[in-house]
Amino acid sequence: MHSSEESRPRLRSTADNGLKIVVVGGFGVGKTTMVRSVSDIRPLNTEETMTQAGQNIDDTSGVQSKSATTVAFDFGRISLNEQTVLYLFGAPGQERFWFLWDRLFSGTLGAVVLVDTRRLADSWYAIDRLEHHGTPFIVARNDFGGPPHSEEAVREALDISGDVPMIACDARSRESSKQVLIKLVQHLHSLSSARKAAL
Repeated sequence: MHSSEESRPRLRSTADNGLKIVVVGGFGVGKTTMVRSVSDIRPLNTEETMTQAGQNIDDTSGVQSKSATTVAFDFGRISLNEQTVLYLFGAPGQERFWFLWDRLFSGTLGAVVLVDTRRLADSWYAIDRLEHHGTPFIVARNDFGGPPHSEEAVREALDISGDVPMIACDARSRESSKQVLIKLVQHLHSLSSARKAAL
């Protein structure tokens, strides 16, 4: 076993609050990278090498250097504290695999919509499906080193209301990805508290 795997924290015996979270977004936006970077366990992934057969099917504009793609889902796990464990499912980004999303959304308490500000239109379908299912979500703007986009500009482009949290992140960074998940859990807690107060 590699030392990097040995250093991954084990699931605490006090963990009694498991939450299913889905990471969605367009093709090549960094979903697999986020799950890999933040998972406490060696993540399961279903990446396959991209072939010429998919060249006329998948829109690779902006991600021409991408050589592998998720064909089912990614899976990882992270303990946020002594009690709360998140089970992460990264959804495939290409349109031909979108039929899997509705199944992944089953039992999901919340979602992260990961966006590439160079290709914001790729995020519309993810947001539409989450709203259709009534699944709470936050938006994470992944840093690809391009020109900066303000939060207001991204909200306007995606037609997202002000009550949907938005956060900048670097999906390659464990700490940055963890902060995204913490933001989502805080959002879910706020929505739950608001519902209880309304009863």
